[in-house]
Amino acid sequence: VVRRRLLQRYEHQPFISCLAGFYSCRWKRYQRRRTEPGKCCCKTRECMFFPLLVGAFCFSLVFLYMWGEAKNDYNNFDWYNYGNLGFWFLWSVVLLIVAAILFMYITLLLVLAMCLLAEGQQLYLHWSHKIGTFLVLGFSITALFILSVLWGDQWKTVRLSFQITAPYLHIAAITIMVLLSWPVALHAIRTDKKVVQVIIVGPYLAILLFLFLIPLGMYSPCIREVGTLGPKPALIGHRGAPMLAPENTEMSFQKTIEHGGDGLETDVTISYDGVPFLMHDSTLRRTTNIGELYPNETAQNAALFSWDTLKELNAGTWFLKNKPFSGMGSLSRADQNQAMNQSIYKLSNFLQLADSQNKLVIFDLYRPPEKHPYRNSWINRTLEVILNESGIKPHLVLWLENDMRSFVQSVAPGFQQTMGSKAPVEDLLMDNIVKLNLAYTEMSSEDIRQYAEANITTNLYVINEPWLFSLAWCSGAHSVTTNTVHVLKNLSQPLFLMTPQQYTIMWILTDVTSVLLISLIFAL
Repeated sequence: VVRRRLLQRYEHQPFISCLAGFYSCRWKRYQRRRTEPGKCCCKTRECMFFPLLVGAFCFSLVFLYMWGEAKNDYNNFDWYNYGNLGFWFLWSVVLLIVAAILFMYITLLLVLAMCLLAEGQQLYLHWSHKIGTFLVLGFSITALFILSVLWGDQWKTVRLSFQITAPYLHIAAITIMVLLSWPVALHAIRTDKKVVQVIIVGPYLAILLFLFLIPLGMYSPCIREVGTLGPKPALIGHRGAPMLAPENTEMSFQKTIEHGGDGLETDVTISYDGVPFLMHDSTLRRTTNIGELYPNETAQNAALFSWDTLKELNAGTWFLKNKPFSGMGSLSRADQNQAMNQSIYKLSNFLQLADSQNKLVIFDLYRPPEKHPYRNSWINRTLEVILNESGIKPHLVLWLENDMRSFVQSVAPGFQQTMGSKAPVEDLLMDNIVKLNLAYTEMSSEDIRQYAEANITTNLYVINEPWLFSLAWCSGAHSVTTNTVHVLKNLSQPLFLMTPQQYTIMWILTDVTSVLLISLIFAL
């Protein structure tokens, strides 16, 4: 009998050696210490450090989830870094990779710890892993703090994401609790002290009960009865199709039209000699070859150049060189050649293109800087181009600029007056507002419904990810501004759409199955 027990212990040694070797760098048997279930699993110092390991896991998980859901706005993050560093790089993707690696590392340590506890081994984390744990904890906390200060709106994206992911996060959490039931049961049942059993099992059951009941407080507009889903939101190309062609160029808008976009969005600046043209940035440095032709003028405001100078600049080679989006596919040889020959686009040409294809247009109109000849007549000059030079049908223009709105309405009563912020319905109707243009972080199905009842539609910007578009669709948005018309056009229905009955069945099955498994584990 003694020999059989020794052999059984010996048969377990290779597995335990791997666990202890990776966790503690203690590969030899004599270096390890066993502990009986229910007894203290480690020395006082290790007991104090284990919560730090759990904390590092939690913070790294929060950061990874937060940054993963922030993918919709990676381009904004990279653009912000470009403005500060002076060169373009996909820092957003690097940060995501680092977050994923650190999370996998700390998760591995935690899994090793739980396996060692299940095998009755004392915990001893090697000093190198302790340093790694501190690095993961420090990095995650620092990154969350910096992003919260500089990019606090991203937490609104996280809250919106819960309306989509909460049912599936619930299943994942229940699965983790089922896996944890084995070491909890092992230590609780074999201990001979009731107090210790309560200390071990009590918090576990409390968390489990909370997870069982949390679906009662969940809300998602994508959990709805059959037949209550509204029409698919119209797609407005944000600066055209900037993942397929250089932004704000003729090629970019043509790509939007080719992929079935319903409207075109852009940014309008006025040259020094009064020619409205399309440019998002205040300078020409990022999206033209100004640095090659006029290296001393890269910091100059784009509005201070004449049109003769602007039309000579190349507005496409940067796109092939910098690849502004992480999800960009490879371009065909024909598209590459076309992109390399793009130039700055005039507003009049843009409007003529939209009119010929019967596409809606919406644009941000930038006021020229001080000492600019059109500083005080920028709106008048823009209206001249729209009404007299482009020939576009007035109802295709979504007029967003709030300055001189009354004057614009008197001159161009056919424009669809659009407001860029929420306001009481009465005020909007008084100003003849027919559409709201809101950041997607302000998405609210209740607000959208109330505005729709007053015949005020809602456009949300900038929505690129299918899950976020699905949420906007379920919330009743009339249209969205997007960089990914070519992707969202292919969605035939919202992702994660389900009926309340389907969700209830999923919830009950998950809870019942987990109760049976946990009960079986405790019984064994």
